[in-house]
Amino acid sequence: MDREALRALLEDVSAGRLGIEQALERLRRLPFEDLGFAKIDQHRALRAGGPEAIFCPGKSHEQIVAIARVLSETHVNILATRADASVAAAIAETGLPHVYHAEARLIIVRPAPTEGVGLIVVAAAGTADLPVAQEAALVAEALGNRVERVHDCGVAGLHRLLAYYDTLAAANVVVAVAGMEGALPSVVGGLVDRPVIAVPTSVGYGASLGGLAALLAMLNSCAPGVSVVNIDNGYGAAVQASRINRLAAKA
Repeated sequence: MDREALRALLEDVSAGRLGIEQALERLRRLPFEDLGFAKIDQHRALRAGGPEAIFCPGKSHEQIVAIARVLSETHVNILATRADASVAAAIAETGLPHVYHAEARLIIVRPAPTEGVGLIVVAAAGTADLPVAQEAALVAEALGNRVERVHDCGVAGLHRLLAYYDTLAAANVVVAVAGMEGALPSVVGGLVDRPVIAVPTSVGYGASLGGLAALLAMLNSCAPGVSVVNIDNGYGAAVQASRINRLAAKA
């Protein structure tokens, strides 16, 4: 249950549209709802600013649908990550409102527009990094942030990045997504006085080792102010960026 749902619940009780027992029954489902195969964290939106996300790999379609149904009763912009077309089809069969972003492998259940605050810039080094960059951008937007995308700005053509210097400098936080040698976050960190969240991707030739080379390069960045998430973890980068951005927007 997010803040808006809790506020609506209290208003319904105050206006007499909902009885005390009915309200208590809803609240009994907090802090989590036990589905047997999963315990749905209904308090997460109140604690952390957004509902629990559904990580799809390893779950059956029936499990994913059941979790989405429960979350959709009291939340909007529910995220199902690493979802393929078959998962999207299973969600569609339920009639739940949703949008499927195939490139980002992301489903947003009960999508609701938000008035984006602050500014997060998501910069992708190359076109091959776009799936992870899109995941980061879409998740950040679903969490209520204003997002600008900068694509194909890797260090092999540094002038392409410098053309967006003003955009980078205006951000509260930059998410830099790169594979190969993973140099983009270090360059961005040396250009602007903003936190940089580095996302290594599994893009590259054999010696990139599925993104390990980029991960190690980012961990060894000589630019201060660069933090690193795991390989291909656009979702994690977006959540971290959202928290930084929202703190900055309150200042």
